[in-house]
Amino acid sequence: MSRVLIAGLGLLVLVLAGCSSDRSADRSSRAVAYSPGPQQDRGGLLSRLNPFQNAAFRSNPSRAVTSPRASNRLCGIRGLTGEVIPPITSQVAGCGVAAPVRVTQVDGVSLSQGAIMDCETAAALHRWVRQGVKPAVGRSGGGVTGLQVAAHYVCRPRNHRSGARVSEHGRGRAIDISAIQLADGTEMSVLRDWHDSQHARALQQMHRAACGTFGTTLGPGSDGMHEDHFHYDTARHRGGGYCR
Repeated sequence: MSRVLIAGLGLLVLVLAGCSSDRSADRSSRAVAYSPGPQQDRGGLLSRLNPFQNAAFRSNPSRAVTSPRASNRLCGIRGLTGEVIPPITSQVAGCGVAAPVRVTQVDGVSLSQGAIMDCETAAALHRWVRQGVKPAVGRSGGGVTGLQVAAHYVCRPRNHRSGARVSEHGRGRAIDISAIQLADGTEMSVLRDWHDSQHARALQQMHRAACGTFGTTLGPGSDGMHEDHFHYDTARHRGGGYCR
Protein backbone atom coordinates (compact mmCIF):
# COMPACT_ATOMS: atom_id res chain seq x y z
CA MET A 1 0.00 0.00 0.00
CA SER A 2 1.47 3.32 -0.98
CA ARG A 3 2.42 5.93 1.57
CA VAL A 4 -0.07 8.37 -0.03
CA LEU A 5 -2.96 5.96 0.45
CA ILE A 6 -1.98 5.25 4.08
CA ALA A 7 -1.73 8.96 4.83
CA GLY A 8 -5.15 9.54 3.24
CA LEU A 9 -6.77 6.83 5.33
CA GLY A 10 -5.22 8.24 8.49
CA LEU A 11 -6.56 11.70 7.69
CA LEU A 12 -10.05 10.29 7.10
CA VAL A 13 -10.01 8.54 10.48
CA LEU A 14 -9.03 11.78 12.25
CA VAL A 15 -11.81 13.75 10.50
CA LEU A 16 -14.46 11.17 11.44
CA ALA A 17 -13.25 11.09 15.04
CA GLY A 18 -13.38 14.88 15.20
CA CYS A 19 -16.93 14.98 13.85
CA SER A 20 -18.02 12.38 16.39
CA SER A 21 -16.37 14.37 19.19
CA ASP A 22 -18.08 17.59 18.02
CA ARG A 23 -21.49 15.89 17.96
CA SER A 24 -20.97 14.51 21.47
CA ALA A 25 -19.95 17.91 22.77
CA ASP A 26 -22.94 19.51 21.05
CA ARG A 27 -25.32 17.02 22.66
CA SER A 28 -23.72 17.64 26.05
CA SER A 29 -24.02 21.39 25.59
CA ARG A 30 -27.70 21.15 24.65
CA ALA A 31 -28.41 18.95 27.67
CA VAL A 32 -26.93 21.53 30.02
CA ALA A 33 -28.69 24.44 28.33
CA TYR A 34 -32.20 22.92 28.29
CA SER A 35 -32.29 20.68 31.31
CA PRO A 36 -34.36 22.47 33.99
CA GLY A 37 -32.97 22.41 37.49
CA PRO A 38 -35.03 21.27 40.51
CA GLN A 39 -37.76 23.70 41.62
CA GLN A 40 -37.36 24.88 45.20
CA ASP A 41 -40.40 25.41 47.41
CA ARG A 42 -39.16 27.74 50.10
CA GLY A 43 -42.52 27.88 51.89
CA GLY A 44 -42.54 31.67 51.65
CA LEU A 45 -45.32 34.22 52.04
CA LEU A 46 -47.26 33.28 48.91
CA SER A 47 -47.06 29.58 49.76
CA ARG A 48 -48.37 30.07 53.28
CA LEU A 49 -51.09 32.58 52.53
CA ASN A 50 -52.27 31.54 49.11
CA PRO A 51 -51.60 27.85 48.34
CA PHE A 52 -54.03 27.96 45.39
CA GLN A 53 -52.04 30.70 43.67
CA ASN A 54 -48.72 29.11 44.58
CA ALA A 55 -49.69 25.73 43.11
CA ALA A 56 -50.64 27.40 39.84
CA PHE A 57 -47.34 29.25 39.82
CA ARG A 58 -45.34 26.05 40.37
CA SER A 59 -47.12 24.34 37.46
CA ASN A 60 -46.19 27.22 35.16
CA PRO A 61 -43.47 29.47 36.64
CA SER A 62 -43.63 31.84 33.70
CA ARG A 63 -47.28 32.74 34.37
CA ALA A 64 -48.24 35.14 37.16
CA VAL A 65 -51.75 35.98 38.37
CA THR A 66 -53.02 38.62 35.96
CA SER A 67 -56.79 38.09 36.19
CA PRO A 68 -59.22 36.65 38.76
CA ARG A 69 -59.56 32.85 38.91
CA ALA A 70 -62.71 31.41 40.49
CA SER A 71 -62.55 28.56 42.97
CA ASN A 72 -65.00 26.69 45.19
CA ARG A 73 -62.05 25.52 47.28
CA LEU A 74 -60.41 28.88 47.83
CA CYS A 75 -57.14 28.83 49.78
CA GLY A 76 -57.39 25.05 49.70
CA ILE A 77 -60.44 25.09 52.02
CA ARG A 78 -63.55 23.12 51.09
CA GLY A 79 -66.62 25.35 51.18
CA LEU A 80 -64.71 28.62 50.85
CA THR A 81 -65.87 30.14 47.56
CA GLY A 82 -64.51 33.11 45.63
CA GLU A 83 -61.55 33.93 43.43
CA VAL A 84 -57.83 34.54 43.53
CA ILE A 85 -57.10 38.08 42.39
CA PRO A 86 -53.86 39.88 41.39
CA PRO A 87 -51.62 41.30 44.13
CA ILE A 88 -52.73 44.66 45.51
CA THR A 89 -50.07 47.35 45.79
CA SER A 90 -50.27 50.86 47.19
CA GLN A 91 -48.18 54.01 47.32
CA VAL A 92 -49.13 54.21 51.00
CA ALA A 93 -46.56 52.41 53.13
CA GLY A 94 -48.09 49.42 54.88
CA CYS A 95 -51.09 49.04 52.58
CA GLY A 96 -51.51 46.25 50.05
CA VAL A 97 -51.98 42.48 49.90
CA ALA A 98 -49.34 40.19 48.40
CA ALA A 99 -51.68 37.26 47.76
CA PRO A 100 -55.31 38.44 47.95
CA VAL A 101 -58.53 36.55 47.43
CA ARG A 102 -62.10 37.80 47.06
CA VAL A 103 -64.45 35.71 49.21
CA THR A 104 -68.11 35.46 48.17
CA GLN A 105 -69.42 32.51 50.20
CA VAL A 106 -68.34 30.73 53.38
CA ASP A 107 -69.59 27.21 54.10
CA GLY A 108 -72.80 27.93 52.18
CA VAL A 109 -73.29 31.36 53.77
CA SER A 110 -73.24 34.21 51.24
CA LEU A 111 -71.47 37.52 51.83
CA SER A 112 -73.35 40.70 50.92
CA GLN A 113 -70.33 41.74 48.84
CA GLY A 114 -67.15 40.07 47.71
CA ALA A 115 -64.69 40.63 50.56
CA ILE A 116 -60.98 41.01 49.78
CA MET A 117 -58.50 39.58 52.27
CA ASP A 118 -55.55 37.22 52.53
CA CYS A 119 -55.92 33.47 52.95
CA GLU A 120 -55.14 33.48 56.67
CA THR A 121 -58.05 35.83 57.30
CA ALA A 122 -60.32 33.89 54.94
CA ALA A 123 -59.52 30.68 56.84
CA ALA A 124 -60.33 32.37 60.18
CA LEU A 125 -63.64 33.63 58.75
CA HIS A 126 -64.46 30.10 57.61
CA ARG A 127 -63.77 28.69 61.10
CA TRP A 128 -65.89 31.41 62.72
CA VAL A 129 -68.89 30.71 60.50
CA ARG A 130 -68.67 26.97 61.14
CA GLN A 131 -67.82 27.05 64.83
CA GLY A 132 -69.35 30.34 65.94
CA VAL A 133 -72.17 31.65 63.75
CA LYS A 134 -73.96 28.43 62.82
CA PRO A 135 -73.97 26.90 66.33
CA ALA A 136 -75.17 30.21 67.85
CA VAL A 137 -78.07 30.57 65.40
CA GLY A 138 -78.97 26.90 65.13
CA ARG A 139 -82.29 26.39 63.35
CA SER A 140 -83.72 29.78 64.29
CA GLY A 141 -85.31 31.44 61.27
CA GLY A 142 -84.37 28.47 59.12
CA GLY A 143 -80.65 28.91 59.77
CA VAL A 144 -77.95 31.31 58.58
CA THR A 145 -77.90 32.28 54.91
CA GLY A 146 -75.86 35.49 54.77
CA LEU A 147 -73.42 37.91 56.38
CA GLN A 148 -73.71 41.67 55.93
CA VAL A 149 -70.17 42.88 55.22
CA ALA A 150 -69.62 46.44 56.45
CA ALA A 151 -65.96 46.65 55.41
CA HIS A 152 -63.09 44.55 54.10
CA TYR A 153 -59.91 45.71 52.32
CA VAL A 154 -59.43 49.47 52.29
CA CYS A 155 -56.24 51.48 52.70
CA ARG A 156 -56.87 53.74 55.69
CA PRO A 157 -55.55 54.50 59.20
CA ARG A 158 -56.95 52.77 62.29
CA ASN A 159 -60.42 54.01 63.23
CA HIS A 160 -60.11 56.58 60.42
CA ARG A 161 -57.90 58.72 62.65
CA SER A 162 -55.40 60.90 60.80
CA GLY A 163 -51.82 60.06 61.70
CA ALA A 164 -52.70 56.65 63.15
CA ARG A 165 -51.02 53.44 62.00
CA VAL A 166 -52.40 51.64 58.96
CA SER A 167 -55.47 49.58 59.82
CA GLU A 168 -55.42 45.81 59.38
CA HIS A 169 -58.08 46.51 56.73
CA GLY A 170 -55.28 48.11 54.69
CA ARG A 171 -53.29 44.88 54.88
CA GLY A 172 -56.13 42.59 53.80
CA ARG A 173 -56.27 41.09 57.28
CA ALA A 174 -59.64 42.34 58.55
CA ILE A 175 -63.37 42.13 57.97
CA ASP A 176 -66.34 43.92 59.58
CA ILE A 177 -69.75 42.23 59.93
CA SER A 178 -72.83 44.31 60.75
CA ALA A 179 -75.64 41.75 60.50
CA ILE A 180 -76.55 38.09 60.07
CA GLN A 181 -79.28 37.09 57.60
CA LEU A 182 -81.54 34.11 58.20
CA ALA A 183 -83.45 31.94 55.72
CA ASP A 184 -86.87 33.40 56.67
CA GLY A 185 -85.71 36.94 55.88
CA THR A 186 -84.89 37.91 59.47
CA GLU A 187 -81.86 40.14 59.96
CA MET A 188 -79.91 39.96 63.19
CA SER A 189 -78.44 43.46 63.42
CA VAL A 190 -75.43 44.14 65.65
CA LEU A 191 -76.61 47.71 66.24
CA ARG A 192 -80.27 46.93 66.85
CA ASP A 193 -80.20 43.49 68.44
CA TRP A 194 -77.10 43.41 70.65
CA HIS A 195 -79.14 44.53 73.69
CA ASP A 196 -82.66 43.54 74.76
CA SER A 197 -83.55 41.45 71.71
CA GLN A 198 -84.47 37.84 71.09
CA HIS A 199 -81.28 37.67 69.01
CA ALA A 200 -78.97 39.25 71.62
CA ARG A 201 -77.83 35.93 73.10
CA ALA A 202 -76.97 34.45 69.70
CA LEU A 203 -75.04 37.56 68.62
CA GLN A 204 -73.07 37.63 71.86
CA GLN A 205 -72.35 33.92 71.63
CA MET A 206 -71.01 34.10 68.06
CA HIS A 207 -68.94 37.16 68.98
CA ARG A 208 -67.33 35.32 71.90
CA ALA A 209 -66.57 32.42 69.57
CA ALA A 210 -64.49 34.75 67.40
CA CYS A 211 -62.05 35.31 70.28
CA GLY A 212 -59.03 33.14 69.56
CA THR A 213 -60.14 32.41 66.03
CA PHE A 214 -59.09 35.95 65.12
CA GLY A 215 -56.21 37.94 66.60
CA THR A 216 -58.48 40.93 67.33
CA THR A 217 -62.18 40.69 68.22
CA LEU A 218 -64.12 43.92 68.75
CA GLY A 219 -67.83 44.67 69.07
CA PRO A 220 -70.36 46.80 70.97
CA GLY A 221 -68.94 48.15 74.22
CA SER A 222 -65.32 47.66 73.15
CA ASP A 223 -64.12 51.19 72.38
CA GLY A 224 -67.07 53.23 71.15
CA MET A 225 -66.07 52.70 67.52
CA HIS A 226 -67.70 49.30 67.02
CA GLU A 227 -71.25 49.72 68.29
CA ASP A 228 -72.84 48.73 64.99
CA HIS A 229 -70.54 45.94 63.78
CA PHE A 230 -68.09 43.20 64.69
CA HIS A 231 -64.48 43.87 63.74
CA TYR A 232 -62.27 40.82 63.24
CA ASP A 233 -58.66 40.76 62.14
CA THR A 234 -55.71 38.39 62.16
CA ALA A 235 -53.13 40.73 63.68
CA ARG A 236 -50.79 39.05 66.15
CA HIS A 237 -50.53 40.40 69.69
CA ARG A 238 -47.78 39.62 72.16
CA GLY A 239 -50.23 38.64 74.88
CA GLY A 240 -52.38 36.49 72.58
CA GLY A 241 -55.80 37.33 71.17
CA TYR A 242 -57.28 40.76 71.94
CA CYS A 243 -61.00 40.38 72.66
CA ARG A 244 -63.42 43.15 73.64
